[in-house]
Amino acid sequence: MTQNPEIEFEQNDFEFGTIDEELLVDERCQQILKQFYLFLQQQGMAAEQASELAFSADLYLRDYLIDFGRQNIVRPQPGIVTTFAGSWFITHTLDPEFVVLEHHLTAISELYRYMHRRHLISADELAFLLEEVGRLDYYRQRIDSFLNLTGAGFAQWDAECPARL
Repeated sequence: MTQNPEIEFEQNDFEFGTIDEELLVDERCQQILKQFYLFLQQQGMAAEQASELAFSADLYLRDYLIDFGRQNIVRPQPGIVTTFAGSWFITHTLDPEFVVLEHHLTAISELYRYMHRRHLISADELAFLLEEVGRLDYYRQRIDSFLNLTGAGFAQWDAECPARL
């Protein structure tokens, strides 16, 4: 496998306010994801598994953080993973299943570890993000309670962990 030089980014490279800036940030996210995919393979992961993790990380980065959350991916805020796993994923998935969410959380943790290695996030940020990723029982309970909602129960369910950022 040939080694591609990594493209270096600054935190401000992921700030956006206009559609043109957002498109540039989206391209930069794609570059990070490609580098992440190659890194996983260089660490001995099979190409298929690396591809699956990069795909899951893509959903989180580009669909959730950028498109929905309007967030800078290298300035993570406490609660960002909890909101993704405890609400956004559940309400934006036709049939939310814990095993699928767990796969996304694995990708998120590996992505943030990679971003920390690249000095894009701090050790403190990595620590709180990994703590949020690890709240598996809470996320399982959120999916189960969502799937068992009846009547007007959604408002109460949503109030516990709103999808809004």
